[in-house]
Amino acid sequence: MAQGSNPLLTISVIATTALTQARAVTGVGALPAAAGRCLGVARTSGAIGDRVPVDVDGTSIAEAGAAIAVDAALELDATGRFITKASGVTVARALSAATAAGQMIEVLLIAN
Repeated sequence: MAQGSNPLLTISVIATTALTQARAVTGVGALPAAAGRCLGVARTSGAIGDRVPVDVDGTSIAEAGAAIAVDAALELDATGRFITKASGVTVARALSAATAAGQMIEVLLIAN
């Protein structure tokens, strides 16, 4: 279970699609592709046109897309949730574990 977060840098983007809190976001305010790159993690949800704060450096609370072990390298699923890396871009490292999809974990963001 997530303990907290320590974002070192939070910036904002204008949502170009509906964004969900604790899921990955691209620099153009959209959902990233599965296994793709992201800017960071949305701190709040937002509708199209909303300004949404995004953690881009440090640690953040993120939604797991599956079970995740502590210290696992993470990539993204098709909905912006974090999953154990298989073959995609490494976007974070798990600082806490998840036993199922939908749980919140703390992640260390990795510039990608």
